[in-house]
Amino acid sequence: MRTDLFDFDLPADRIALRPVHPRDAARLLVVRPHAPVAPEQAGAQRSEVGAGGPWVPAFAGTNGEVLEDRHIRDLPDLLAPGDCLVVNDSKVIAARLKGRRIGRGDTEPGIEATLHKRLDGSTWKAFILGAKKVQVGDTLRFGDEGKVCFLGQLDAKVSHKDEGGEVTISFSFHGPILDQAIAERGDLPLPPYIASKRKPDDQDRADYQTVFAHEEGSVAAPTAGLHFTEDLLARLTARGVAVHKVTLHVGAGTFLPVKADDTAEHKMHSEFAILPAEVADALNAARAKGGRIVAVGSTAMRTLESAAGDDGRLRPFAADTDIFITPGYRFKAVDLMLTNFHLPRSTLFMLVSAFSGRETMQRAYRHAIETGYRFYSYGDACLLFPQPSFRDSA
Repeated sequence: MRTDLFDFDLPADRIALRPVHPRDAARLLVVRPHAPVAPEQAGAQRSEVGAGGPWVPAFAGTNGEVLEDRHIRDLPDLLAPGDCLVVNDSKVIAARLKGRRIGRGDTEPGIEATLHKRLDGSTWKAFILGAKKVQVGDTLRFGDEGKVCFLGQLDAKVSHKDEGGEVTISFSFHGPILDQAIAERGDLPLPPYIASKRKPDDQDRADYQTVFAHEEGSVAAPTAGLHFTEDLLARLTARGVAVHKVTLHVGAGTFLPVKADDTAEHKMHSEFAILPAEVADALNAARAKGGRIVAVGSTAMRTLESAAGDDGRLRPFAADTDIFITPGYRFKAVDLMLTNFHLPRSTLFMLVSAFSGRETMQRAYRHAIETGYRFYSYGDACLLFPQPSFRDSA
């Protein structure tokens, strides 16, 4: 499909620079694709769209979709007993390192590396800002002295370099000691659309982690999970909604724009994902009893769809995935999706367009922009119901 089909005008002031507090006070747009309605019914206010809890006004769009303005704290009213939320428990690391190239020539030019994929205990793939200054065999030095004296300086050797500025670097430390050294010297890798407006600070170290964060390895937060609080989780449990955890370590490739004119020409960066056997079994059992699987974010969605067979059953999964979901994809494992508002022409907007329909999502985003929803990592969210055929109707 043409990439420009996923474009839309997003005013810069709609991109949130800070999250709301408490987290579950964020707004939630419920998007329900429906059969077409007569033109004279478009825009009518409806009230019988809730799946529990109080009735609230909702807007019927021109193609029959129903858009309902709610808040994240309303989620227990929108789900049913037996439903299962699937969240990503990956933890964001301080993956942005500033340093210099040493040992070649009289100068030591500055560089900035963003780690995005761990290969082993001492080796990472990274994107380099100032990549032209770096060649295979160079030594990169990050920081001076660590807070723990035996760490000394953190050096890394460049072992491979791609044309696009991606390099493979091998650090002089290994395992937990390397993790500590990176944590000391690194900055939180806020997305470019936020980092270009302000510098990361100590508040971000709390704000940019989900309550589920446990397995270190992401260089970007699984942002749909940022909306959850302990109170919300308790109310979901009381409602009979289960929460299950998967792991997908988000890479910096999630920030990369789609530059190709056609989606078929875009290459996704692979990311490591894990669906434990006990989680797969629990989700299969819940679905067999009529429960719905609700993917919390694109990372949970991509993990589940990577692990699902054509029969819709989930199987244990622990591997890299580069699944790229665009309109026409047949969803196998996910019944609902909770996700943030994404940027134009992004792979994430393509994914939600595949799930709920491209025209439906264009109209939903237009409504969100017009009514002041906040976009991107620190922004608001939407709860998406699938289009009946899981196919783009545009």
